[in-house]
Amino acid sequence: MVGLIYDEDECILKVNQQFVLVLPRRRLHRWKIMKDKVFFISLLLLLLVSTVQVKANDFIITIDVSKQKLFVFEDVSFKDVKLVKVYPVSTSKYGVGNGKNSKKTPLGTHIIVAKIGGGAKIGTIFELRKNTGRIAKIYTDNTDIQKDLITTRILWLKGIEPGINEGGDVDSYNRCIYIHGTPEEGLIGTAVSNGCIRMKNKDIIELFDLVPEGTLVEIHE
Repeated sequence: MVGLIYDEDECILKVNQQFVLVLPRRRLHRWKIMKDKVFFISLLLLLLVSTVQVKANDFIITIDVSKQKLFVFEDVSFKDVKLVKVYPVSTSKYGVGNGKNSKKTPLGTHIIVAKIGGGAKIGTIFELRKNTGRIAKIYTDNTDIQKDLITTRILWLKGIEPGINEGGDVDSYNRCIYIHGTPEEGLIGTAVSNGCIRMKNKDIIELFDLVPEGTLVEIHE
């Protein structure tokens, strides 16, 4: 069973004894299912206008910066929500923040606006979202190659909260914030990126194949 805990400022989606989704109450609508005597969420953000038509999503992604984990939930009707995947990730070594040129991982609600790299070989290096044809060496120890290489797959994020992560100097899309693979797999689980969300290469392939464009992505601390 998925339940909600409310306080004055936020609501928290509780799944498997872990608090993994935090959303301001002003962005939510709630109703009570009398049969189960529990509150559920209807994510009205899926109705917002964006450059990509937001689909009737089967999945929602949340990224918990404090845990360095990415969670995938299935069935956004919340009639039978399931936590289907948990992946370790790496967010920014500079912390969280939405400002241009900050190299920080942005907070708030995003959608996957583009999926890039389908069919590319594992470890393929992308530059400016183009397949270079080069293959990176994958490190599973704590090697830091001092380069922010983007490998295997790219999920390009677009913020959908004007003034927070959309528009002006806080625009996640213009900052080129991605979920992507990295050759530094041994560092996954620690905050070492330059703003993007890094994943292990096999994990990003699996996620890429699982979720469609338009999938909601909530990044929180």
